This record gives sequence, structure tokens and C-alpha cells, in this order.
Amino acid sequence: MILPKDRDTRFITIRRGGTLTDSDHRLLAFWAAACAEHVLHLFESVQPSDPRPRQAIEQIRAWARGEIRMSQSRAAGGHAMAAARDLSGAARHAAYAAGQAAVVAHVAAHDLGAAAYAIRAVRAAAPGRQRESAGRLECRWQREQLPDVIRELVLDDQRLRNEICWSVFDC
Repeated sequence: MILPKDRDTRFITIRRGGTLTDSDHRLLAFWAAACAEHVLHLFESVQPSDPRPRQAIEQIRAWARGEIRMSQSRAAGGHAMAAARDLSGAARHAAYAAGQAAVVAHVAAHDLGAAAYAIRAVRAAAPGRQRESAGRLECRWQREQLPDVIRELVLDDQRLRNEICWSVFDC
């Protein structure tokens, strides 16, 4: 579970009664895509012939550019998460990161899902004693990718949801 029981209105678009602008929603989508793409090689090294996670990342970017409908990106996210089902470890988490990124088009708060699963993928890929430091480095890299416009929003959300996101945002 990566979403809180009560939805944060900062991640609900204005037209749906929240405070999130469309432009900020798109920035969250691009950031989530970057987080997922950064670990995609961990999936592709195990499943090189399965294009679903890569396609999910491409779809969320296409949605953010206004080229496809939300439902297309959301469907691609489901397909990426299906690619994870029979896997374990880093490859599984990387596929989930891609899936979570793609569903940001539907629910903006999934941006942290993409980031959290990417951190989990990096941790799973690292040797035992290096897992925590690898996760912290990934978390810092992700934060460096944040556009200034949404930086405080995401950092505050990481603080609020860190516990339900496996405490991966302690970096």
C-alpha cells in the first residue's frame, strides 16, 4: 500500500476538486518516468524480450505531452505491473516502478510509488551490506531530478508517506 487512506488534495487536479494544476501533474509524471527509467535496466537484464515496462514509461511521457489519453497510460501501467508478477527482487521492483509511473496519469500520488519501487529495486540489486547506501544514493539522485516547481510538494509528501512507502525516503 503506497497510497494513504485519505487522499491529499494537493495531488488531485483542480477540475476534480483538488489544488493540483495540470502542468504540475505533468511534471509529476515526467519525474516518475525518470525514476522508473533509471532502474529499468534491472528488469530488462532479466526479461530482455518483455517490452511492457519500457512501454509504460513511454506512455506516461506521451500522456504528459498530451499525445494520448489517461486510460492508455493507465492500461500500460497495468501491463507493466503484470510483467512483475512472476519475478522477484530487483527486476520485480523495477517493473512495478514503471507501472506506478504510468498510472500517475490517473492518480498523481502514484509518483511516490514509482520512486519508492525504484529505490527498492536498487536496494535489491546491491550486495547485502551496500543495500541501504545504494538506496540512499538512488533517493538523492531522484531528488536531484525534481523540478523546482514541484520539489517542496514531493519532499513533503515523501515525509508524510515515508512509513507506508517502506521508509525508503530516509536519505
